[in-house]
Amino acid sequence: MAPHPRSHDTMPHFSRIAAVTGANKGIGLAIVRNLALQYPSSAFNNGPLLIYLCARDKGRGEDAVKTLEDDAQLKKAKALVQHGGLTTVKYHGLDISKTKSILDFAGFLEKEHPEGIDMVVNNAGIAMNGFDINVVKETLQCNYYGTLTATRSLLPLIRPGGRLVNLSSMVGHLNSKYSEEIRTAFAGSKTVDDVTKLMESFTEAVDQGKEKEQGWPSAAYAVSKSGITGMTRAIALEVEERRKESGVLVNSCCPGYVNTDMTKHRGSKSVDEGAQTPVLLACGDIGTTSGEFWQHEEVIDW
Repeated sequence: MAPHPRSHDTMPHFSRIAAVTGANKGIGLAIVRNLALQYPSSAFNNGPLLIYLCARDKGRGEDAVKTLEDDAQLKKAKALVQHGGLTTVKYHGLDISKTKSILDFAGFLEKEHPEGIDMVVNNAGIAMNGFDINVVKETLQCNYYGTLTATRSLLPLIRPGGRLVNLSSMVGHLNSKYSEEIRTAFAGSKTVDDVTKLMESFTEAVDQGKEKEQGWPSAAYAVSKSGITGMTRAIALEVEERRKESGVLVNSCCPGYVNTDMTKHRGSKSVDEGAQTPVLLACGDIGTTSGEFWQHEEVIDW
């Protein structure tokens, strides 16, 4: 079967291709920035890098690219092509709460880069105020189901030796917020279906007003992040056999309590500090570690 033609003949050659979702601000933008800074000294460096800065809003996404092009540290480090460096950053529209948007992006990547891509960081997510069934459905649709669809759609495009990173959170840690039964179910989950059933169970319990009675917290964001951690581990188990041949690593991580809009700027970490673990998992030296949950640049117990 002949490879897909490129959409145009003027696309320069890029040795590495990366995509970061939810990247117009906060941790996502910092991940793009730090990938550009750290890529040249990483083992991944074998030539020019193209990073797709993905965001829902075109104007904000394009403004984010301009912010990086004007960034003093990036200029000093000569990180971007404009400054004589290796990295090109391009905006691409993506709304992970909409399946069509995800599939359109995957189709674009497959057509534009038939040889494959190298790094995917699924950072996009929402944290809503309040708690009711609508908040739960909207939060899970974006954070859990959207991240799952993006993982399923983009993972097959990652070529041998590549990485997929899903942003989770310590608020999804299996601590005392869950009943022992639910903690055991999460810890024992082996498949994506196992985890999805837990998300469905939570939604049903909230709809009936019985989430606390059934051992769940009244916290949509926290449960969605538990789902991401469990789902990522399950995906890593799925690709284990292929990983032995291809070396594709799949991990989740908590960036820490970062000073962003999502934390109402109460976080103690800067966005650059929050980006360090995701960037490590995307292009750093992590050996063959896959299916783990990371924080502070190390594997931690979920």
